[in-house]
Amino acid sequence: AAAASPRAAASASPPAAAAMSQEQGPEESAVADFLQILEEHRKNCERQGKYVEAEIAKNRLEELKMHEENRRKEAMRSRQIAERLGVEEAHMLEFQQFNIIWDKKMSEYEQHAADLVEAMKERHAAELRDFQGALLQRQARPKFSRELLNLRRIQEHLARQKDYTEAHKIKLKCDALEAWELEKWQNGKQQEMFQREAKFKHQKQQELVALQKRVQTGREEQKKQRQMDLERLLQRYQNVKSELEAQQNLERIRAERMASSGQWNWGSTTQKAGTVQAA
Repeated sequence: AAAASPRAAASASPPAAAAMSQEQGPEESAVADFLQILEEHRKNCERQGKYVEAEIAKNRLEELKMHEENRRKEAMRSRQIAERLGVEEAHMLEFQQFNIIWDKKMSEYEQHAADLVEAMKERHAAELRDFQGALLQRQARPKFSRELLNLRRIQEHLARQKDYTEAHKIKLKCDALEAWELEKWQNGKQQEMFQREAKFKHQKQQELVALQKRVQTGREEQKKQRQMDLERLLQRYQNVKSELEAQQNLERIRAERMASSGQWNWGSTTQKAGTVQAA
């Protein structure tokens, strides 16, 4: 499952105006009810001329109001810390998920690239074997020189004339010349095969280099895309964080205004919406 984004975490936080309403549980309702009862008691004492008791009630009211104000401030502070931690946690989860997805994507790319390179190397090896076999099969018989062919004809003519001594001498000369020409031909053919094989290998190496360049280009593009996505993720987090901080600052300012102007509605269990909006 995808991690919740910081923006979603921030939007889940109560808006400043709604948070100012100080949703109250049983304990807060009991405090508000007690303050209302104590205020009524102070008014009754004032009407009845019981000023000492009225003074005591007034001091107690101020003490309780101060305590309640501090409690509300601390509750707001704790909630705002929880909201910021929620945004931070959501960002960390999103960041971890981001790295998991990108690590997997890049690992799969590297594996695919390695498979492509290995497959090309295997294909090149098979093609080289076929090329070498074709070179060996295309070898023609050597073409001897005119001098050697003439000497062979003279040798045969002397043999037909039964001049075996001269025929033997010519034969030895022909055999030596033929061995020399055959060795020269073989060396030339071998050199030609080496050159053609080297050219073939060079072509295949160029093909492999081109593939590796494409792989590297794709790798760099992936790194660039990952960095761009990361920057967008971090910028989104900074935007959400700044927006939340601005909302919380506004909430604190409104709370301070209401506390300093005595606009807290201590005698009821809920804050009037109109008072919040007026702030």
